[in-house]
Amino acid sequence: MESLVIWYQNSLGSFMPKEVFIFLVSMLPLIELRGGLIIASLLKVPLVQANIICIIPIPFILLFIKKIFEFMKKHNIMKKLVYKLEDRAAKKSSGVEKGEFIFLLLFVGIPLPGTGAWTGSLIASLLEFDIKKASLAILIGIILAAIIMDIVSYGVLGSLVS
Repeated sequence: MESLVIWYQNSLGSFMPKEVFIFLVSMLPLIELRGGLIIASLLKVPLVQANIICIIPIPFILLFIKKIFEFMKKHNIMKKLVYKLEDRAAKKSSGVEKGEFIFLLLFVGIPLPGTGAWTGSLIASLLEFDIKKASLAILIGIILAAIIMDIVSYGVLGSLVS
C-alpha cells in the first residue's frame, strides 16, 4: 500500500484531494475498505473521516453492480475480469441461501483476501437476496471490518509509521 500512496503523492497528489483518492481506492474490488483505511492512515486522514470516506461507496456497489457488469459484458469492457468476479462470488456463496444474513455479515466483516463489501454486494445481487436484509448485513459487516481495520491501520500500522 505504501507504493500506491507514493505513486499518488508523486502523480495525482497535486491536483486530486487525498479524500477522493481514498474514495476511489475503496471502490476497487478486493481492495475496498481494507485498503482504503490503510491508505487513509498512511496519508494521515483522521480516523472518523477515513471510515466515512471508505464506507460511502458500498450502497452504490450494492445497487448498481449487476447493471454495471451487464454493461461491461455487453460492450466487452474487461469482460474476463467480470466473469472471473462473478465466478468467484458464485463459488464463495454456495449453500448460503438459508443463512444469508449471517453469511453476508461475516463474509464482509472478517477481513480476509477476496472477502468484503464489494464481493458481498455482488453475491447478494447475483443471488437476488432481499435488498433490505442484505444492506443491513453488509452495513454491520462493514462496521465490523472497519473496527478490525482501524485497529490494524491506525493502531498497529499507525504506531509503526509515527
